[in-house]
Amino acid sequence: MSNNIEAVPVWQGDIVSAYQAALEDGVPQFVAACTFVDDRGWSIMNQLQGVMDPAGQINFSLMFPAVIKAWHRHQQQTDFWLCVTGHLKVGVYRDDGRMWQMVTGQMRPGVVVVPPPLWHGACTVGDQPAGLLYYVTQAYDPVSPDEERRPFDSVPGFSWSVDHH
Repeated sequence: MSNNIEAVPVWQGDIVSAYQAALEDGVPQFVAACTFVDDRGWSIMNQLQGVMDPAGQINFSLMFPAVIKAWHRHQQQTDFWLCVTGHLKVGVYRDDGRMWQMVTGQMRPGVVVVPPPLWHGACTVGDQPAGLLYYVTQAYDPVSPDEERRPFDSVPGFSWSVDHH
């Protein structure tokens, strides 16, 4: 990780308090998930209890290997990202130059909370697709979308390539 890019903070409390802290501090938060494993498989449960609202929307996106989806931000909505298959490198950028990144997915499950107006994006890690289940606090409005975009390579000092260290 570059010297000026921080790890996304790992929140020690519940998702509701992580959401409140992200909004108050303008800093993304990661809430680790507990996986339940037995001889039938594995599951991740109760990840968004207390933050979901009827005004929000749940979506799923599958990203193919070597795909970068960045950068975008919202003025009103908060994003809650849970990578359920594969792995994603998540990047977050604030206009004052502060940056965060982390890898999340099957081997590090949990929810990344991205408050407005932070720029954010993701790229797949490895040779497998990555499945992102995400909740947004406001449903998509095609007439007036709460979304601003910029090119994936427009944040100075942020690299979407693998960091070999």
